[in-house]
Amino acid sequence: MDVSLLLIILLVGAIATFLSGDKWASKTALAFSLVAFAASILLLNLYNSGQNTGIILPWVKSPNIYIALNLDGLSMALVLLTTALTPLIIFSSFGNKYAKSKNFYALILFMVFAMVGTFLSADGFLYYIFWELSLIPIYFIALIWGGGNIQSRRKAVVKFFIYTFAGSLFMLVSFIYLYLRAGSFLLADLVQADLSPREQFWIFLGFFLAYAIKIPLIPFHTWQAKVYQKAPAVGTMLLSGIMLKMALYSIIRWQLPIAPVAGKEFMFYFIGLSVAGVIYGSIVALKQKDLKKLLAYSSLAHVGLIAAGIYTLTLDGLRGAVLQMIAHGFGVVGLFFAAEIITRRYNTTKISEMGGIRIQTPKFTSMFLILVLASVALPGTFNFIGEFELLYSLAQRNIWVAALAGTTIILGAFYMLRMFQKVMLGDKNEKIFADVNFNEGFTMVIIIAVLLFFGLYPKPIVDLITPSLEQILAVINRI
Repeated sequence: MDVSLLLIILLVGAIATFLSGDKWASKTALAFSLVAFAASILLLNLYNSGQNTGIILPWVKSPNIYIALNLDGLSMALVLLTTALTPLIIFSSFGNKYAKSKNFYALILFMVFAMVGTFLSADGFLYYIFWELSLIPIYFIALIWGGGNIQSRRKAVVKFFIYTFAGSLFMLVSFIYLYLRAGSFLLADLVQADLSPREQFWIFLGFFLAYAIKIPLIPFHTWQAKVYQKAPAVGTMLLSGIMLKMALYSIIRWQLPIAPVAGKEFMFYFIGLSVAGVIYGSIVALKQKDLKKLLAYSSLAHVGLIAAGIYTLTLDGLRGAVLQMIAHGFGVVGLFFAAEIITRRYNTTKISEMGGIRIQTPKFTSMFLILVLASVALPGTFNFIGEFELLYSLAQRNIWVAALAGTTIILGAFYMLRMFQKVMLGDKNEKIFADVNFNEGFTMVIIIAVLLFFGLYPKPIVDLITPSLEQILAVINRI
């Protein structure tokens, strides 16, 4: 077995879901997503046993392009995150009805296919194709099945598409230039290209623009809150839980190994920009009156800290970033799903129209509280592990920068707990809030179980990713 089987399962799943019709689309998509997760577990076992599951096949002779897919501990971790979250996201949607659901669920699986391909690609041209393909499904998911009036939704989604597509063009130009210098798109060849410091700077910047928009980092973040708000819950979960991890992963996999001189020379500029995003996202979150927008800016602050840790170019920073990517993926999907549960019952995302829910639904309240505490990195939760290591890596570079970045803990605790108080506590709401059903409760319990288990025992993930990160650091420090 090689990694291409996983991509085949997802692509066939997308086609089968479309052909299954509206009645069976959701169940078909869920079935294929579970098969894909099972295939990921099998790939993990093969990887741990030392078997090579990657492939490299000639595709185009001129220019020299390969179908090159590689699996190491880093890509394995992100593939597992993607395939584990996908069935949860699909299952969480069963409480909603979607017009033309066969199109909706087929687009989800196709988007997952593209994202998994991005994590596995070892050829720059193939990587770029998967990177761009992932943009198309989320565009239609947000545009067709999103909330609000069509004009505001179209404006938000088109802005997102133009931003991300424009950023990707800079990355494409960088790849073309690298090909002219290396004669290949293969990552192994690109990292060996003899680039001057000036060339590395421009390559680094070209990649940075694509990744900063996708993450997003300030000042490239202006598309995020509106899209998160307007997209259906499933779209928001895919964007925040998985898609933005593509860019964070790509910094580690592509940007830093190819242009290490620029990464080292301008390290503190990019750390500063990332930390600024942490503070900005936290402050803006304090002022939000819409639940989904508050969670969007909270996510902006968390991913800013992840990016800052990556740019420290330390093992602790890279490892903490990957751990926090996974923790954030599960945590933010859980929070946006909790927001979706409230929206299903109250038909609003305005915090002022909520409150008094705790009296009516103690089960949901308890689960929501655990997700909030995990988001603020309470010790014992998965988020604490990654956040601690990220702050430690920043302290290795500059203690004052670490202290500044640490404000995300204080500010995050303040706005998240205040949000919980306004949304869940207070006198009984006039609107009836039915307690969670089996589908909703099962999804939230699984997410909470992951956050608590790896918060107490992160060793399996640490052991999986550390060797790959050490190898990447060796490439970065080769000069």
